[in-house]
Amino acid sequence: MSKLRLLKKDRDLSKPLEQVELLVRASDLQLRPEEVELRLDRFLGLHMHWRSRTSIQDLIKDGYVYVDVTSPDRPNGTGELVQEKRPGRRLRDRTRVLVIVPEELRVDLTMVVDNELVVLHEDQDVLAVDKPPMLPVHPSGRHLADTLIQRVHARYRADELEREARPRLAHRIDRETSGIVLVGMHPEAHSELRRQFEEHEVGKEYLAIVRGAPTQDYGTINDPIGSARGSAIGLKMACRPDGDEARTDWKVLERRRGCSLVHCRLFTGRQHQIRVHMESIGHPLVGDKLYGYGEHYFQKYNDGELTPEDMAVLELPRQALHHHRLTFTHPGTGQPVVIESPLARDLAEFLSTR
Repeated sequence: MSKLRLLKKDRDLSKPLEQVELLVRASDLQLRPEEVELRLDRFLGLHMHWRSRTSIQDLIKDGYVYVDVTSPDRPNGTGELVQEKRPGRRLRDRTRVLVIVPEELRVDLTMVVDNELVVLHEDQDVLAVDKPPMLPVHPSGRHLADTLIQRVHARYRADELEREARPRLAHRIDRETSGIVLVGMHPEAHSELRRQFEEHEVGKEYLAIVRGAPTQDYGTINDPIGSARGSAIGLKMACRPDGDEARTDWKVLERRRGCSLVHCRLFTGRQHQIRVHMESIGHPLVGDKLYGYGEHYFQKYNDGELTPEDMAVLELPRQALHHHRLTFTHPGTGQPVVIESPLARDLAEFLSTR
């Protein structure tokens, strides 16, 4: 079988993308490490959910996918990759997977990357940017040509830096979600920021526009979250007793015609937590195609088949969620830092019409 060395995660993303590295993470799957045993085609489907299972299996069978065959405990991502043509190959926690982008899908990023960045905070250790809605934070699947990290790398000339010195994302938010994203400007800062996120030391506050008007002014949702059983959408989550602990504090800021502006504070960081929790109390986010309106809207969106009538029901082309405030300890000074981002323009304009 064909072999190659594992691509380092911190490649220069201002350059043309030829391969995408993925990592099986128990936390992303809402499982304990010892419970992870995932089919390769199923794993790729979680990252390429707009593609059919057959097309993903064809990608594997055609030799575009490589799997790390060394110990998952091996440091620094230096493991050896082996071409894997079996869609049913089982993956364990921390297994690395490399997808070679077929020639016809490769894009010269230097020709299409928009260098625009709204900087909220910048020093030698930390960069905080205001991500616009619909911009992915990193290349994945069909979103290869313009992402937040590519804009960062282009602006800070990552091609002129040593590989270890390139800026790296400290966390992620969904493509449709707008607001604050933190970047570590060097490995030590990135490592410390990641530690703070993983140990829940970072204060995360969001603004959301939800459907309807909660009868209470504030509340706490403590319902555990896990994969949505029986859903045709692999990435969908739901409140379930055997899920992982999840807590969201919420407070109504404004009530408008047919909707409300709500402040949400996260004490945990489960996948889609605010979206799942607000739906669980009967107030899903406006524009959320996966929660609150019916899964068929999500499926139609991924197939490019949403109609004007569908958009009238959704009211917004994206989920009404904005990362508003972030509090963390500066990795260089040890002092607390508070970053704020005002409500995104499209959401503010939507509220103004209600």
